[in-house]
Formats: sequence, C-alpha cells, structure tokens
Amino acid sequence: MISPELKKVILKELNLDDFDIKDETTAPEVPGWDSLNHINIILAVEEFYKVKFKSYEVLRLKNVGDLQKLVDSKTGK
Repeated sequence: MISPELKKVILKELNLDDFDIKDETTAPEVPGWDSLNHINIILAVEEFYKVKFKSYEVLRLKNVGDLQKLVDSKTGK
C-alpha cells in the first residue's frame, strides 16, 4: 500500500493536487510523469526519506508499489 508521504512527494513533484495512486500505478498513467520528472521524483523521494538508491534499483522499478517497497527496504519499515 502506498504511504500518504510517498503519494504527497510524488504529487508535489508533478504539481498535481490529487491523483489516485495505487501499488500497480505506472508512470505513463500519471499526468506529467515523463522521463525527466521520473528523475525529479526519485531525487525528491531520496531527499524526503534521507536514502540513496542505486541505479540498478531504480531501473528495476515497474510501478509505484515497487518504489514503496524500495523505500521501505531502505528505511527499515
């Protein structure tokens, strides 16, 4: 399940007031989530959670649920 914090970081980076983000949501389904914003979102998530992702970890992400799992693994949740 996507945490409210992760959803907030993503929506803020995309300048969206609200969007129904679920585990299975992929980048092309979210308005404005293109390749450049993908990098900005990853950097914003790293900054918010005070973590660092390796390139191969980011490349493996298939959906927002995968991003949440990666964040959880880095933060010990």
